[in-house]
Amino acid sequence: MQQEQQQNATDRGGTAELAGFQTPRIGMGLMALSIEGRPSSCEQAIDTIHAALDTGVRYLDTAWSYYLPSQPGIGAPEDMGYGEFLLRDALRSWDGPRDEVLVATKTGFRRTCDAGAAFARGAESGEKSGNAGDAAASRQQLQTAGSRYGWLADSRPETMIRDAKESAQRLGVETLELLFSHGPDPAVPYEDQMGALRQLIDEGVVHCAGISRVDNHQIDIAASTLGSHLVAVQNQFSPSCRDGEETMRHCAELGLAYICFSPLGGFLDSFDHAAYDPFRAVAAERGVSYQRVVLAWELTRYQRLFVIPSARNPHEIRDSFAAEDFKLSEQELRILSGK
Repeated sequence: MQQEQQQNATDRGGTAELAGFQTPRIGMGLMALSIEGRPSSCEQAIDTIHAALDTGVRYLDTAWSYYLPSQPGIGAPEDMGYGEFLLRDALRSWDGPRDEVLVATKTGFRRTCDAGAAFARGAESGEKSGNAGDAAASRQQLQTAGSRYGWLADSRPETMIRDAKESAQRLGVETLELLFSHGPDPAVPYEDQMGALRQLIDEGVVHCAGISRVDNHQIDIAASTLGSHLVAVQNQFSPSCRDGEETMRHCAELGLAYICFSPLGGFLDSFDHAAYDPFRAVAAERGVSYQRVVLAWELTRYQRLFVIPSARNPHEIRDSFAAEDFKLSEQELRILSGK
């Protein structure tokens, strides 16, 4: 038994099943390539995606809302879809096995820019005017302190369905392999959001569905509505953002994959940097980056856990993917887990 535990503790990341793909458990999120701070050219971003694919990444995660608004409100039409167009062009210009690559996108969120005055007006007139951007103004806005940009939930069923169909067109596919609800919308019952995903599945627009930013109750609602088509939960998890509600455990009970967004703490929001000190200590002893240690530790938490670190250049994603082969000792795992 002790030998088996030691083997489990030191095994490499390996692969796991997700949406019908047997894929390495280290993927890449495209947010950093698509929003503020993104590379100055599409070519630089595509080079980074190609580097990820050439290194072995086979799961790429984007969203309808991965773009940079150029004007107040939710931006101009030509701003939208940047992350999805970027991914489409990267895959079309890559000479590797496209059929091995799982692409996921998300529906139900918007980006915002200098939102205060524009959305104050929209909240008064949006529902009457029927304008999707203005109507979204009455919904919850998520804004990073000191940033002019933010996020808005707009998960009305008609919006989710329209956006998902736009995503398929942008990505150049007939059916989205994996579509996530980007997050709960306080203005929309969660059952209605899941009903929209169910309709997309029934219409053949979506093959498999996932949900994000959820608690266990919402996971149960999604499971009852989507059945076997629900394959994954995408929640934030890292040394500075532990799984307080044990949603990972609930995913294991239901046989769902668990996908960590912001696995290194995130680059838009502040987080507790001290939580990474033990990881830095192990990294210094082993002569690697602390990010590699963090990702390797996260992969030991659950056998169907995936991580999707962002990257703005080839070096970052190559270093992240190296965690796939990085082995932590049982003693190191106890230290990093606070035991």
